[in-house]
Amino acid sequence: MIGTRSKKVLLVAPEAFPDQLLAEYDNVKHISVITAIFPTIHELKPDVILFHHAHMTHHIERVLRRLQTNPFYKHIKICCYKRNESVTADATLKVLGVHHMIYHADLQKETKGNTALNAINNLLNASLIKLMAGVV
Repeated sequence: MIGTRSKKVLLVAPEAFPDQLLAEYDNVKHISVITAIFPTIHELKPDVILFHHAHMTHHIERVLRRLQTNPFYKHIKICCYKRNESVTADATLKVLGVHHMIYHADLQKETKGNTALNAINNLLNASLIKLMAGVV
């Protein structure tokens, strides 16, 4: 289940993401259409947005810049799930406002000693992240 700290979560992931797995979460909204991100943000007013990097590919920079420049979006925590770590791309994402990076390798580890993963667990339950990792 999603922790109580994150009241509303917007998940931007491919359509292949199993919606039936999200049925028990009434505070998570899944969208796959990139043009629906901002109308959904205004409708839902999420506390956290979780982007699937591979799904967003060419649009992530534009979306992050828009989120960063508008003061309406300042309270939203932004997380990004990526398959692999890339120093330059990750640094760019951090500059553009991504608060937490989640890597596939981090989800495969048995120990939860990783501070980045612990920070994500404070925002979201690991079960949602693991569901997202299974889509890749």
